[in-house]
Amino acid sequence: MPRSKKKGIFKKKGGVVKDLTRKVFKVLNENSGNPLNYKQIAAKLGLEDHAAKQQLLLKLEELKAQKKIKEEDRGKYILDASKNYHIGTLDVTSSGNAYFICDDFETDAFINKSSVNGGLNGDTVKAYVYKRKQRNKLEAEVVEVLERKKSEFVGTLQLSARFGFVVADDRSMNNDIFIPKDKIGTAVDGDKVVAKITDWSGDAKNPFGEITRVLGQAGEHNTEIHAILAEYDLPYEFPPEVEAAAEKLDVTITEEEISKRRDMRDVLTFTIDPRDAKDFDDALSFQKLENGNYEIGIHIADVSHYVAENSILDEEAYNRATSVYLVDRVVPMLPEMLSNGVCSLRPNEEKLTFSAVFELNDKAEIKKEWYGRTVTYSDKRFAYEEAQVVIEQPEEKIHTIPAEISITDEAYEVDPNISEAILKMDVLAKIMRGKRMKSGALAFDKIETKFNLDENANPIGVFFKESKDANKLIEEFMLLANRKVAEFVGKTKAGAAKKTFIYRTHDEPNVDKLEALGNLVQKFGYAINTKSRKSTTASLNKLLSDVHGKAESNMVETLTIRTMSKAEYTTENIGHYGLAFDYYSHFTSPIRRYPDVMAHRLLQHYLDKGKSVSAEEYEEKCAHSSEMEMLAAKAERDSIKYMQIKYMQNFTGKAFKGVISGVTEWGIYVEVMENKCEGMVRTRDITSDHFVFDQDEYALIGRKYGEIYRLGDEVWIKVKNADLERKHLDFYLIEE
Repeated sequence: MPRSKKKGIFKKKGGVVKDLTRKVFKVLNENSGNPLNYKQIAAKLGLEDHAAKQQLLLKLEELKAQKKIKEEDRGKYILDASKNYHIGTLDVTSSGNAYFICDDFETDAFINKSSVNGGLNGDTVKAYVYKRKQRNKLEAEVVEVLERKKSEFVGTLQLSARFGFVVADDRSMNNDIFIPKDKIGTAVDGDKVVAKITDWSGDAKNPFGEITRVLGQAGEHNTEIHAILAEYDLPYEFPPEVEAAAEKLDVTITEEEISKRRDMRDVLTFTIDPRDAKDFDDALSFQKLENGNYEIGIHIADVSHYVAENSILDEEAYNRATSVYLVDRVVPMLPEMLSNGVCSLRPNEEKLTFSAVFELNDKAEIKKEWYGRTVTYSDKRFAYEEAQVVIEQPEEKIHTIPAEISITDEAYEVDPNISEAILKMDVLAKIMRGKRMKSGALAFDKIETKFNLDENANPIGVFFKESKDANKLIEEFMLLANRKVAEFVGKTKAGAAKKTFIYRTHDEPNVDKLEALGNLVQKFGYAINTKSRKSTTASLNKLLSDVHGKAESNMVETLTIRTMSKAEYTTENIGHYGLAFDYYSHFTSPIRRYPDVMAHRLLQHYLDKGKSVSAEEYEEKCAHSSEMEMLAAKAERDSIKYMQIKYMQNFTGKAFKGVISGVTEWGIYVEVMENKCEGMVRTRDITSDHFVFDQDEYALIGRKYGEIYRLGDEVWIKVKNADLERKHLDFYLIEE
């Protein structure tokens, strides 16, 4: 349920000065190096009555005794900035407590909610850090908010006659935003809105704000999806001027343009994509050469031909940096006219492409490579399921795709030439994958949860998408193109100048995180050997293989992924740990990723013998692209969570078998085996005993009877509540 509307929040209680510690810190911080006596501090705080001044005097003595401030001269105070005050980032929890994250310390410092002092999640703050003797743990108190991470929040408007409050969807935002009547605009009670904080000072418990956008009535499907996008400041429509610029593009493929390119229209070419895909970034071509080798082309939509650098289309694509894939829709990086039309490698259409063409032998060894702009013609579009039929029947002379799998819903026979190509490329892909695994690549084949939606985008079923040979065939050839393009630009001869390029890098995992993972999976009978890089990857792959199909598989795979470093875009190449590549870039998806567009432009620049470009300029673009990718991933996860809750609303009171996927002091998270939906059983709802959290055992343990609920245990639950507004799924535990 929404938090209750607040009343009388600006009243003082008995003349007591609220937040006096923070206010003293703020004054002394602003006058750093200039000691102030209590009268000067009182004047700067606007304290005039005797009681307030007495309170200040007592507070100064208290802070001095705690060694949070020091008395420089007799009666003059100053911050001891030499050792106790640090700058860092706030991580605020849903309880209101927070953690201070600072590079000066190996561990994060705990901040009680009474000491957050107006800081919000992600804010850069100055904090006083100290160690409590009785706990021997770092604690902190926010002195000053230096920079807000964000000032706009998505939430639901609770309206009264004279004012309103916006209750933020973000559970780390523990203060409702007060909206004066003249700042409400057209919003009505119950609307989902975007509110901007305009002021938060003085004695106000709540920040003041104004409504900048009305998203619609809370609870409506489109409103909630738009709210997810707005939460991460992601757009859901293109400005009219961007759409107009796309429509004005000359998309004619002229003979003059073809003459500048390698003409590959007569080479057998096809695409393999998800059956519901609308934008086709990549196509594969195949022909057997007279010497017995195979020429395989990886052809990528030539987006940079249509999207000129620094044009309005380019600026919009850069700002978005990525397409966003939500459960019920795609928010594209490029207008539909480009993403689903001109640039999409649709069957039976000539297309301008940027290609990596390789000559491979039967051992999947590269004998020749070529990169450049091409013109291609796709002969056939396959869904993964259709290509899988061919791969699973290698002995068949004629492959028939049944109607229930066919994209057209009609059975058909595959062209024998295409069947031959798919089967040979599958063999080569498996050889390449084997080489990767032998080199130390990690084998993440995580099962994706997908929803069947009705015409109103309501979830009516859940299914699981597992990567099969057809998926892996495409993956291997895309990896090949991405790796070899990066090598082509990045590998330089001795003495040659280094060329700036866009790399997709993945650092080695943190040793401490690996040890923590090892301790956790040990409780399930698995082990991780971290003695060397080789032993680490081998044992991680064994873990992923052994856990596959088990009840705890999704949980262990998720925890293993979280142990890994985050992949990012950068001009500084450190290789890709997870793929075991020394050079790796993103080249194969320019319709949906801006770094690929940059990679195309840079590759062509160097093919034209251009000099190296500014690394600093491109590093900034890489950082932006990494940031936008992270926000898009969060929005995608939120949309899945939203749809899971919406789906589980249909099953209130129904029993499901699940696995404990997380344990905290306030409850256990349980993942339903049948549909992978995750919810919480609160500790207070487990009534068979008084349970306490054991952090070392990842368990809740009953004090009286010793019953244990441990991470990975199988349990039965009932759906207690599926709250779309709070985006929370609550379960009851069916206790034996």
